[in-house]
Amino acid sequence: MFQVKNKFIKQLLGSFMDLLPIFVVIFVFQLFILHKPIPNLGDIAVGTAFVVLGLTLFIQGLEKSLFPIGESMAYAFSKKGSLSWLLLFAFSLGFGTTAAEPALIAVAAEAARIAADGGMIEQTEIAKNDYAFGLRFTVAFSVGFAILLGVLRIIRGWPLHYLIIPGYIGVVIMTFFAPDAIIGIAYDSGGVTTSTITVPLVTALGVGLASAIRGRNPMTDGFGLIAFASLTPMIFVMAYGMIL
Repeated sequence: MFQVKNKFIKQLLGSFMDLLPIFVVIFVFQLFILHKPIPNLGDIAVGTAFVVLGLTLFIQGLEKSLFPIGESMAYAFSKKGSLSWLLLFAFSLGFGTTAAEPALIAVAAEAARIAADGGMIEQTEIAKNDYAFGLRFTVAFSVGFAILLGVLRIIRGWPLHYLIIPGYIGVVIMTFFAPDAIIGIAYDSGGVTTSTITVPLVTALGVGLASAIRGRNPMTDGFGLIAFASLTPMIFVMAYGMIL
């Protein structure tokens, strides 16, 4: 019990030290550049404590739950020897984690609001919900496809750059043809997909799969799935905008 408590306190202190540079930058600019007092200092202190505690608990959750379950399921599927089930699991994992990603939900809702204000869609709740839903699940489908492709790369032993370089060439080409209003959203979609839910499970899947397959190195083969998860949403969302 004492060891558990001591470890938690160390992680709590580590989380505070990780966040300290952010707090320093904010306070320095607020006090010495803007010459403004810190507003609601008590609320900020309480909020900071909540952030540090939340980050510590989140890291604990990753270490005790998401990483182990992702690695164990990847290992179990590889030992089962069924490629179709493994690929279906990879797609479902990418799709499900991205659809539940809070950052994506927020960005899709904001994009729908801006689209309505700009006259791209009707100024109704139904139109905005449909637009946000379509954008959100286009991104989720693209990440599911990306994880499926990444798993297939690990199994086949394809070099990462053989897929990444053509992908980004495709992104550049599509940028010239996609509507201006969708390009920024498409590029941002590649970032919001790699957030709190998706990254830990996808990383654990890649590392676990590379560890389970003979001849694969977890360091060189296990990582790279997140690169696909960042790339494919840009392609799919620009295609979504061109179709609409």
